[in-house]
Amino acid sequence: MRAVGPLRSLLLALVCLLLWPAQAQSQSPLLDQLTLQRTTEALYLSARMEINPSSVVEDALLKAVPLYFVWRADVYRYRWYWTDRRVTSAFRTLRLAYQPLTRRWRVSLSNETGSSNGGAGLQYALHQNFDTLSEALAGVARVSRWRIAGADRLEPGASHRVEFSFRLDLSLLPRPFQIGMANQPEWAIDLQRSLAVPEGAEPDKAPLADGVQAVEVTGEPPKVEPAR
Repeated sequence: MRAVGPLRSLLLALVCLLLWPAQAQSQSPLLDQLTLQRTTEALYLSARMEINPSSVVEDALLKAVPLYFVWRADVYRYRWYWTDRRVTSAFRTLRLAYQPLTRRWRVSLSNETGSSNGGAGLQYALHQNFDTLSEALAGVARVSRWRIAGADRLEPGASHRVEFSFRLDLSLLPRPFQIGMANQPEWAIDLQRSLAVPEGAEPDKAPLADGVQAVEVTGEPPKVEPAR
């Protein structure tokens, strides 16, 4: 009977270890749509996700701590004789911040990935204001026809793939806010996917028009997004 206590403790420890990866991934965005469109001009990516931040993340935002979400798309060309060759990369960094004076949310877009000064060194090309956090998160987590590669970067007749990632980049925060965050699962907002690039290009049409070759990851009928 004395062995029951240690055995129970061991079982509880094993259960915790098994559940830990699930907890660490619990903040991953829910992916509604992820598609590629290859035209005679370029390769475009469209995506729509749903972000459900933890209460800790929301609390930081409400305290006017800006957060940075990074989109990245790496295009690779298949090589049977060696590792696949990365032919180009595209980035988007979105800064989400609460403005206490106006009680509104602001999303700022940069095509850079950060600098030695973290997020403070980014140059922004676009700003947009939202009334609620949910609306601001929707703006952060969607993109329509993002140009990730020119047509000249895709070799005719070769196979290509896109390695896509979306994450909350804590390295762009001021140093004091980074302490202790790296190992906290409630701060882990991360999504990664691999997509095959359509082999043939089609004439450039309206965004996500009929006939677009795409990878649909949800198994549901494609949800068409209007052009922005």
